[in-house]
Amino acid sequence: MTSSAAVGSERAPGEAVVEQVKEKYAEIAEGKRGGCCESEFPVTSCCGAAQSVSVTLGYESGELQTVPDGADLGLGCGAPVRHLELGSGETVLDLGSGGGLDAFLAAKAVGPSGRVIGVDMTPQLLERARANAGKGGYANVEFREGRLERLPVEDASVDAVTSNCVINLVPDKAAVFREIARVLKPGGRMVISDVVLDGRLPAAVEKDLLAYVGCVAGAEPREAYFGLLRAAGLGEIEVLRDVDSLMTWAEMAPAEAQALADRTGVSPAEVAGKVRSVTYRARKPPTAGRSPS
Repeated sequence: MTSSAAVGSERAPGEAVVEQVKEKYAEIAEGKRGGCCESEFPVTSCCGAAQSVSVTLGYESGELQTVPDGADLGLGCGAPVRHLELGSGETVLDLGSGGGLDAFLAAKAVGPSGRVIGVDMTPQLLERARANAGKGGYANVEFREGRLERLPVEDASVDAVTSNCVINLVPDKAAVFREIARVLKPGGRMVISDVVLDGRLPAAVEKDLLAYVGCVAGAEPREAYFGLLRAAGLGEIEVLRDVDSLMTWAEMAPAEAQALADRTGVSPAEVAGKVRSVTYRARKPPTAGRSPS
């Protein structure tokens, strides 16, 4: 990670930030730092590496016991797969598949006749996920290297899409939603856990690189976020879970929250209620001529 914590105008959302995100997640895969809400030092993740935290996000302890060790890297902000209501034989796409946790849970739901594709841009994470798949004997799961804005997936080829606290890290979210609409079959659905804003963040936090790659400063305002989803042709949007992300983080990882406050001069209390972890579902219309709601 660069020693600079600021996203200057030359590093505003774009390829420079993408490379910083990629670098950070490579370090996570290699065990050099913790999970998604970490600051500059590796400590216990605030986002779910510990199983007790994953349960807080909505996972069941029993299902976490069924996946290989190292699949849960603490990179999420929800538990989206259970809301997909997957059936035997379906094809599922996991965007930003990390260590493979959600891909493996989906694989169990679709059974041996189904298929799960995980996409991630970080080679070190892909290596770890593939190793986990081998350890767990997941013959119906594959992991592909690629960007969410240019998915290495065929048109209209998947029944369901999921993602866990990853789209907020992509500068061009509109492209991600267009790609989701492209790869979903007509009538296909998605359940995503992500971070949105219910208010403007202080400028110092918006410009903080570590806040960006820590799931905070890359978030879009709620209306803009869901507007991009609708513009891509996805509708029937329903929010299933909506919690205060920053305050939960501050309670669970006070050292990291204090580090952000020290760098920016902004305390978590000043942004209470503005950064939200949401899990939502949406659907691609069954016919091209139908307008999404």
